[in-house]
Amino acid sequence: MTSNTFKRLLIFFLLVLGKFTYGSNKKDLQPFDIAYYKDQTNQLGINEVYNKSFVNISHREVLNLGVEDVTFWIKLSTKKDLILDKKILFIEQVRAKSYEMYSKRSGKTFELELPFVILGQDTIKNVHGISYLLPDTIKKDEVFYLKLKSHENFIAKIYVATQNEIADNNALRDIFFGIYTGVMLIMFIYNLFLFIVVGDKSYVHYVFYILFTWLTQIAIQGYGTIYIWEDLPILNDISVVLYSLLGLLFAGLFTVSFLNTKVFVPKVHKVFIVYMTLVLVNISLIFLFDNRTAFKVMQILIISGVILALSTSYYVYFKKHFKPAGYYNIAWTILLIGAVLFILKDFGLLPYNNFTVYLMQITSAVEVTLLSFALADKINFFKKENEIAQAQALNASLENQKLIREQNIVLEKSVQERTLELQNANSTLNVTLTNLKNTQSQLVDAEKMAALGQLTAGIAHEINNPINFVTSNIKPLELDIKDLKEIITRYENLDFDKDINTQIKEIESFKAQIDLDFVNNEITTLLAGISEGAKRTAEIIRSLRNFSRLDETDMKPIDLNEGLQSTLVLVKNSMPDNLTVVRDLGNLPKVECQPGKINQVFMNLVSNAIQAIKSKEIQEDEEFLTIKSWYEEQQVKISIKDSGIGMTEETKHRIFEPFFTTKDIGEGTGLGLSIVFSIIESHKGHIEVISKIGEGTEFIITLNVNT
Repeated sequence: MTSNTFKRLLIFFLLVLGKFTYGSNKKDLQPFDIAYYKDQTNQLGINEVYNKSFVNISHREVLNLGVEDVTFWIKLSTKKDLILDKKILFIEQVRAKSYEMYSKRSGKTFELELPFVILGQDTIKNVHGISYLLPDTIKKDEVFYLKLKSHENFIAKIYVATQNEIADNNALRDIFFGIYTGVMLIMFIYNLFLFIVVGDKSYVHYVFYILFTWLTQIAIQGYGTIYIWEDLPILNDISVVLYSLLGLLFAGLFTVSFLNTKVFVPKVHKVFIVYMTLVLVNISLIFLFDNRTAFKVMQILIISGVILALSTSYYVYFKKHFKPAGYYNIAWTILLIGAVLFILKDFGLLPYNNFTVYLMQITSAVEVTLLSFALADKINFFKKENEIAQAQALNASLENQKLIREQNIVLEKSVQERTLELQNANSTLNVTLTNLKNTQSQLVDAEKMAALGQLTAGIAHEINNPINFVTSNIKPLELDIKDLKEIITRYENLDFDKDINTQIKEIESFKAQIDLDFVNNEITTLLAGISEGAKRTAEIIRSLRNFSRLDETDMKPIDLNEGLQSTLVLVKNSMPDNLTVVRDLGNLPKVECQPGKINQVFMNLVSNAIQAIKSKEIQEDEEFLTIKSWYEEQQVKISIKDSGIGMTEETKHRIFEPFFTTKDIGEGTGLGLSIVFSIIESHKGHIEVISKIGEGTEFIITLNVNT
């Protein structure tokens, strides 16, 4: 809906209102002068009020007593004689809490008049008001008093008419209100059906708004009092305020949902939340305090709510370009205009006729209808937006497909180029990997050769000692054996034909010359030394044979203590003189492993321990290398602990990295402990390092026992 359309509709509606407002036939003004008195005590009777000072009311059709907790006394008097001919005094208001009418005829006392049953009514209670039958003639000195007390704002027209005129007027209003009810019922059912179909919560708020708007109107017009809650006086007292506030609450909920204030105007949305909270608080005032207080607060809330709703809807329509808000603006603007004109009628600024009386119902019906149009327009609006969005999405999809095809061509070319680059890079990497593997194999072989060289030097040194000992004993042994052979030869060459004694003396003289006892003792000593050297050589050969299984890959059950002992024998020559080896070898079960690999681990760790001790700048009188083994919880543990220089935390964390070494250049490859770690890991074992600077290092190997 455009801005110009909105303006044209509004001007048309105002012209129609003007036509009906001032074009309707006015009824004759009631023939009485009216004055009123407020009984603040609510306890005075007619005899006490009679002499009170009444305040004159300007001659107008509508009696507006406001909202006060007082009893109003209305004085009806005339300055001339009247001939009424069975006319009725009709008070067009049924919402008053109590009605009483007193008359004072010439020379008589006050009499309480009884309400009159209008033609066509079954009871004195009329849905449109209370009626009293007036005398056919009224003298100018005769006075009538009405006692009225209301629980809310009391606005009523008091006029004089015939029964038929009142009945016809009431029937016309009933027909009009029936039409209004039909419109509201149709809108209620229609929008309830749309809520069930569409599921938009705006509809359920709107349905309840229609319901409570209609209930408010039947309460104001008196239909509820007569036909619905006649036996519920408490509900009758609060019905107008209660239903008005509930209608106001759901109008706020509908506005928030319909205008989507949370998205379009987030700050105003918070104001709406506060506003609806105040409405709920005011509803509680009805029950906590009194109806009049809630009514006064309600009037403030209605005015502020209309301003808030209209200003928000105009902003959303003109600034946010939310087109369905156009119907909302017209609907609430029409209702606001109708409410203003309705109030002007109550203050006598507009004629009091059927049109102005039912102006709120007319504008309410128009508002409800336009709001239904607004909801329908909202569906169409979102439908169009959805269609536009789908069209845009389709165009975007087609554009994306085009871009994808173009990109696929570019990507395919790039992939081919990149694939070729990757193939070349892969070939280069394969060559590099092969070179790295060869280099690694060479480094590992170099590490093995270094270990083998160390092992060979140790073996040579170890075997050299006993061999030298044997070699040095052979020459003296040969001389001693030669002397013994000389003695044996002389005994064999005895000439029994000659003097035997002389020959024996010569032999004894030779024995004394060579010191035969010394020779015998020396032979025994030399043979013992040769025997010890042979045993030592045999032990070295046995250890060498045990350690020589470095390349064995088969898993075999072995005694780890034997491997430790062999390692210690082979590295004995590299131990410094102040080193003491402490052996604490427990009774171990055999462990299934690769013997050569495990012996290589022992050799590396023991050699490193000896080097760590030698590296100490200040040597202790006695350094220690402790070898310990024990069996614990299906695991064999080996501890190799030295009293060497120790290591830092950083070195501990990097000790098993390939090529990491703390030795000088040329003294190590940095692969020894890396190989140790990989061997233990391949055996599903664990190696732990415990070390502190200056306190030595301990390696603890844990291997599982296969049972």
